[in-house]
Amino acid sequence: MHANLAWDDFRLVKAIADHNGLTGAAAALGVNHSTVFRRLGQIEECVGQQLFERRKTGYVATAAGVEMAALAARMDEDVTAFSRRLAGRDVAPSGELRITTTDTLHQNVLLPIFADFRRAHPLIRLDIVMGNQALNLSKRDADIAIRASDTPGETLVGRRIADIAWAIYGRTDDGVSAEEIIDPTLLYKRDWVALGDQLSHVKAARFVREHVAPERIALKSSAVLGIAEAVEQGLGIGPVPCFIADQRPSLMRLLPPNPDFSTGLWVLTHPDIRHAPRIRAFMDFCGAELARRRALFEGTG
Repeated sequence: MHANLAWDDFRLVKAIADHNGLTGAAAALGVNHSTVFRRLGQIEECVGQQLFERRKTGYVATAAGVEMAALAARMDEDVTAFSRRLAGRDVAPSGELRITTTDTLHQNVLLPIFADFRRAHPLIRLDIVMGNQALNLSKRDADIAIRASDTPGETLVGRRIADIAWAIYGRTDDGVSAEEIIDPTLLYKRDWVALGDQLSHVKAARFVREHVAPERIALKSSAVLGIAEAVEQGLGIGPVPCFIADQRPSLMRLLPPNPDFSTGLWVLTHPDIRHAPRIRAFMDFCGAELARRRALFEGTG
């Protein structure tokens, strides 16, 4: 018959013991007095022993009643501890997080954000995959993508943080002539550096192809960082994202940011995993940190 005892039976006995009577127990459990009286009788019949002595001063637990109330207290503590552990897992997400991005974003902006995120969420391990080709989030090649794109993918969810502005830059000590300020097309007679064929789809790369004669291209690079470094070395002028060039004192804008060059900056994930604690924690943290740098990305800071 003891097998018929339920958790609610233990809770009822504990409530009567805690309140020394049926009235207080009924109020604590949110039921009426008669329900507590009836259930106590059923429980005592089930265990085959009296659990409380009925006295004028109230209900006093017998040895069996004390043991049953103590067991209920331990069960209650275990449930509470379990709930705390679940809550702790929610506020302290853990596990590995695979992020794909470009070396340009990683080196110039993201690495300090990753460091701050790890300090805030030390149980999350970061696996960073860098490359100009977007990995397939639908096939779980990565959990999160931080990328520059005007077509981020209809199957993904996320946030457009800012526009990535580009401008034509040269070395600070090269200077710009008065004639070039009046007529920027004269800049096309200078030596240029340009993105290579691997990045021919980038808007700034198309601009150079359409406006600069091939013999004026001193160097091509398959990396955007390579263009910035080539300009710094004096190999020529060229298009560079503002968030890279504006952090380098040796570079100066020769022309204002060209809106035709800009692309969106996105933080993306797959909808099936968007609510996972580690995904949500990173999306919120990284999105906020990148948004704080919006002026840098858009060339207005």
